[in-house]
Amino acid sequence: MSDDALFSELPEIDAATTRRLHERLTAAAARERLLDVAYRTLDTPVGTLLLAATEEGLVRVAYAREDHDAVLAKLADAVSPRILRAPARLDPVARQLGEYFDGGRQTFDLPLDLRLARGFRLAVLTHLPAIGYGRTESYAQVAAAAGSPRAVRAVGTACATNPLPVVVPCHRVVRSDGSYGGYVGGEDTKRTLLTLEAAA
Repeated sequence: MSDDALFSELPEIDAATTRRLHERLTAAAARERLLDVAYRTLDTPVGTLLLAATEEGLVRVAYAREDHDAVLAKLADAVSPRILRAPARLDPVARQLGEYFDGGRQTFDLPLDLRLARGFRLAVLTHLPAIGYGRTESYAQVAAAAGSPRAVRAVGTACATNPLPVVVPCHRVVRSDGSYGGYVGGEDTKRTLLTLEAAA
């Protein structure tokens, strides 16, 4: 019997059955505390975002340009290899991001897992939510607020490596002359976010 004939006897893959099996696997993994990192994607006006959360909170938001597969691989190394697509854990995040992009939310009320940032970078990320919606601060202002006024370049690095863009608003940090500066999502994305917030 040929391989084609052998496999032709198998039933076709049913999408609904596959979805139910995945949901059962996800529920069992969560119940047995084997789901260390849950993830999902979300379509937004700035492209498809990857969202990942541990039991402690949101641990990663990534733009498509960061390569979602590469981001998941890094999470497996840095946090845990027990990663599974489990959208339910990210439903509150997706809802709040949707409200933000619709112009109905100015702050996020989510538990955050900031384990991917340390030292001065963590100090910078901790300050960023204090930059109000629709406002900006210069890299120098953020450096001073984070306790190291001369560490302007380090603020740029902290923003560039922010594991939670949009939610932890590094897009609100601009150059002293008011120009945008770099952004992990690209300059067009930074412009879109700042324009969205200015319009509110």
